Amino acid sequence: MQRSRGEKWFNVVNMVLMLAFSFLCLYPFIYILAISLNDAMDAQKGGIYLWPRMFTWKNYSVIFNDKDIFLAYGVTIARVLVGVITQVLLVAMFAFVLTKKSFPLRKFLNWWIVIPMFLSGGLIPFYITLQQLHLLNSFWTYIIPGLYGAFNIMLVRTFMTELPEALEESAKIDGASDFRIFFSIIFPLSKPVLATIALFVGVGHWNDWFTGFTFISNTKLWTAQNLLLFLIQSNEASNLAVLSKMHKGTVTVTAESIKMAMLIVTTAPILCIYPFLQKYFVKGIMLGSLKG
Repeated sequence: MQRSRGEKWFNVVNMVLMLAFSFLCLYPFIYILAISLNDAMDAQKGGIYLWPRMFTWKNYSVIFNDKDIFLAYGVTIARVLVGVITQVLLVAMFAFVLTKKSFPLRKFLNWWIVIPMFLSGGLIPFYITLQQLHLLNSFWTYIIPGLYGAFNIMLVRTFMTELPEALEESAKIDGASDFRIFFSIIFPLSKPVLATIALFVGVGHWNDWFTGFTFISNTKLWTAQNLLLFLIQSNEASNLAVLSKMHKGTVTVTAESIKMAMLIVTTAPILCIYPFLQKYFVKGIMLGSLKG
């Protein structure tokens, strides 16, 4: 079918607008990347918009030669791995229990996870609770408070509710226990929605700076985001002192160039991983919403 002139113009205008919008979304990242790959002293002159004028890896070499940054990345990676594995497992187990209509506390637990979504206890009571549990200045401050998420539980529960009950009944006839049914049948069948939860949790742990900023004063337990926050909040003199120490007494980089390089380094892993999980992300959300 031949398209009319109006349809052709609509497609052209629509494409131009989408390209312009995409460029506006992408440009800040391009600008940051260009500054991070440009010579620091030259970048202070300005005029860099899309690509570096004097290409160099010096900003990144300073970052990757500093032990504090490697330590922060180690903490961040450990936090993401432990946080994703524990929360996905516990959320899946919790959701599986809530699908059992014969479970006597099912209705109570449903309300128990929903109410905190609307009524928060507040930051100060939460801080006092962590203090009494001796979780301040501990790696587990990053993990334990987020072991279960109400939204994630509801999403997984909705998905599991629509799985055929005949699968469990057949397994029980064969003598399988609830644990065997969960780990051998329910858990594998829930991979799409669990991958979605893993993506949510992983990105949340990777990008979170508030927990470390509020509850962690030990710099050895800082994540990469907290280290980036420190560089951003420090004044120029403090930054130059830090950079001088990082680069063995010779300031060949600037605070701005290090900030830009750190932004790229903290963002790049998520950008690289997301394309591989995107299909699970879309599928899990669609299944969870449609079956709800």
